[in-house]
Amino acid sequence: MLDLVLAGGTVVDGLGGPARREDVGVRGGRIVALGRLGAEAATERVDVTGLTVIPGLVDIHSHSDLTLVSDGRARSKVMQGITTEIVGNCGLGPFPLARGGAQRTRESISIIDLDPAVALEWSGFEGYRDAVEAARPALNVAALVGHVPLRLAVAPESDGPLDATQLSALLEAVDVALEAGAVGFSTGLMYPPAMSAPQSELVEIGKVVARHDRLFAIHARNYSTGLLAAVDEALAVVRATGCRLQISHLAVAGRRNWGTVAVALERIDAARSEGFDIGVDIYPYLAGSANLSQLLPEWSQAGGADEIVRRLGDAADRARIIEELPHIMVHGWDEIVVSWVEDDLADVLGLTVQQIGERWGIDPADAALDVIRDSHNRAMMVAYGRSEDDLRAVLGHPAASIGSDGLSVDPDGPTGMGLPHPRSYGCYPRLIGRMVRDQQIALERAVAMSTSVPAARVRLADRGSIAIGSFADLALFDASNYTDTATYTHPKRFPTGIAHVVTNGEFVVRDGVQRDDARPGRFLTG
Repeated sequence: MLDLVLAGGTVVDGLGGPARREDVGVRGGRIVALGRLGAEAATERVDVTGLTVIPGLVDIHSHSDLTLVSDGRARSKVMQGITTEIVGNCGLGPFPLARGGAQRTRESISIIDLDPAVALEWSGFEGYRDAVEAARPALNVAALVGHVPLRLAVAPESDGPLDATQLSALLEAVDVALEAGAVGFSTGLMYPPAMSAPQSELVEIGKVVARHDRLFAIHARNYSTGLLAAVDEALAVVRATGCRLQISHLAVAGRRNWGTVAVALERIDAARSEGFDIGVDIYPYLAGSANLSQLLPEWSQAGGADEIVRRLGDAADRARIIEELPHIMVHGWDEIVVSWVEDDLADVLGLTVQQIGERWGIDPADAALDVIRDSHNRAMMVAYGRSEDDLRAVLGHPAASIGSDGLSVDPDGPTGMGLPHPRSYGCYPRLIGRMVRDQQIALERAVAMSTSVPAARVRLADRGSIAIGSFADLALFDASNYTDTATYTHPKRFPTGIAHVVTNGEFVVRDGVQRDDARPGRFLTG
């Protein structure tokens, strides 16, 4: 006797096979039968005729590290059909805690720390895992160990190269986290203090990651004029260590840099032809999101929020930043929108920096610096200026996965503030719904790069496919209206068309409504 039969749907298996009509039988949280299954075969039989049945989506690039602890329902992700998230990306993560304490850690990862009520009461990987499990997540979670908190744990005051003792301590911490079950390591080479790590440090980390056969995810050092040099650096780490590499959100900003992504893919292909295991990920939008302070010169970001704020209040440092900005900016101030600020700056939310300058009667560069200073470096931006051709190049590449780069948030809760990038609500229905219907990508390809391909990158056994023995992680939608409704101006909107979401054999979404009491997610380890 089966626990559940989903009968009459159109199955897209996630492995690239053609869509086909068949029933899916579930027992003990796994798929145990496919084909024509009789009415007497299951405790529960649900007629899903007219719906498309795909594996639960695997978000390889998520920042839900702390929002999952705030609210395990993971509403904005679950309602897309996501059943597994990989957190700890871009070198940002909540473990280990900085030697200076939880507050120093929080400052360094402010862009993923949306609920001040979440107490960072753990010290390492196991404590974080326990906190996620205590939140009873609705989806599965796996974690990378992040470079930023690691550096703060071994050298809280250092923004330069580590000395031998500090490097040894960092490598030992990576080893311990991977041994405990972290599925890989990530760095964010545009975030302090990871940005000051030399290539030699990355190579030493890569050796540890390779020894554990885990994933090394790199948010590259530059996604504008220096993209190719940044990709070359990542490839040099692979060639020196043999580690498995994931280049995060491969895109380029600034019109003058358009077309560079295709060249980067050629260099990645050359390394893949040498036998190295390299993947990339992307989300289907033409704008990104990060700290507003990422626009500043690298030297001015060192030392954490307090130092950034101090420099922006120092006349000499501020003048130097203003002088350097035109030489490093690839955006216009009219392409930078403030998407999240504290309540006392709420009047600038949703405005471009150009508009803020006009409202305040000052130069937009000064306006940007004032917003960063007055928000204590917590201000977030949405930055436009990407190329549709570059996006198509990545979507068409065989090594590409989809990663939202978003967070699981609740529009009605403490994590739902501001105007977040719409990717947190609509990444996958935008691709698998809207872009498939517009014939920009084939359905089978879109599903595979959102399920089996990312699951394989992270070595998640029996996830990301509809096959006998796979875990029963499933998303079911009406292909005629499965689509994103979140926009840049109104981002906190759930998609349409989702009928059911099943995680580990249990309905989390039933008939389009999320069940708040359904929390079958598991913390997955390497």
